[in-house]
Amino acid sequence: MSTVISPAPVETAEDFATLGELPLLAEQKLAREIWDYCAGGSASEATLRRNRRALERLALVQRVLVDVRRVNLSTTFLGMELPLPVMIAPMGSLYRFCPEGDLQMAIGAGRASVLSTVSGVCGWPMEQIAADGGGPLVFQLYYHGPREWVAERLRRVESCPQYRAVCLTVDSAVYSRRDRDHFNRYRASSRAAAGQTPEPSGPDHDVPASLTWDDVDWLKRQVHLPFGLKGINCPEDAALAMDHGCDFIWVSNHGGRQLDDGEATVDTLPRIADEVAGRVPIVVDGGFVRGTDVMKGLALGATMVALGKIAACALAVGGAEAVTHLLGLLRDELRIGLALSGNTTVQALGASQIRRVEA
Repeated sequence: MSTVISPAPVETAEDFATLGELPLLAEQKLAREIWDYCAGGSASEATLRRNRRALERLALVQRVLVDVRRVNLSTTFLGMELPLPVMIAPMGSLYRFCPEGDLQMAIGAGRASVLSTVSGVCGWPMEQIAADGGGPLVFQLYYHGPREWVAERLRRVESCPQYRAVCLTVDSAVYSRRDRDHFNRYRASSRAAAGQTPEPSGPDHDVPASLTWDDVDWLKRQVHLPFGLKGINCPEDAALAMDHGCDFIWVSNHGGRQLDDGEATVDTLPRIADEVAGRVPIVVDGGFVRGTDVMKGLALGATMVALGKIAACALAVGGAEAVTHLLGLLRDELRIGLALSGNTTVQALGASQIRRVEA
């Protein structure tokens, strides 16, 4: 008979001692429909499950008798010197996890000097998030209006020096059918659409269905910051992104929340990395929650690994302080994983250090 261990109650943001506790604590704290919105995926959730299972099928090769007294976790991304090859993925409806959720996420990441991505459906003005965050930011654009609306949004982004890059999400031509939300009769966008957040929603959420590579060309001409596409899932689209002048590529399946029955991002990543061949940096997300997960993403070709659901869990548990604590624990796990596998830098990781095993 197995024993289920429940985490101890959290009184302060630093009362959780492991990354594994965070989803359990968040589920206890959040209303059922909000937890399901956070944890769920589209339809059968096959893509969501594959993201984790694919990571669990990969094992790290351990090398020994290497001097690992000094392990350097820093990296360079789009000209930024960063202390970790980790960033926060964009997430909408963060106000449902924590009051002033977008602000708290940026503040928590900024205290750790970690790059954070502000969602195009943020609940707070992008200028206030930039001013309060204290760290470098990427702005994730949803094309939720005519070109005039998009151009004005980009002008607002570029007026804030904290924003160092812009990415357009391209895997959401239509909104997916998410069974958990339907079961709970939950509408994730209702509050923003009703104008109940400081940053109003875009005027037309149907525009993404009409986007083509011509719109990418137009956006590239508007943006004076490094520009990339988020939601690339195959080498053919990666090649097209580079042909259209993208400065970085973000491998993502929206955390398993868009196309059902799709591939895991860590499975598509090596093929995309082969196509890119080092010409532009690559970001990857999708099921990454531990330091060893980050190592696998880097070894298979990513420059940066983005965290989504686990960061939302931290936000729900304890706001900015918990986000900072999460990143500190992840830093420790990454440092230990590198040392125990015989590596002293994140740049030393490569595909030769990965083996496919039974999950």
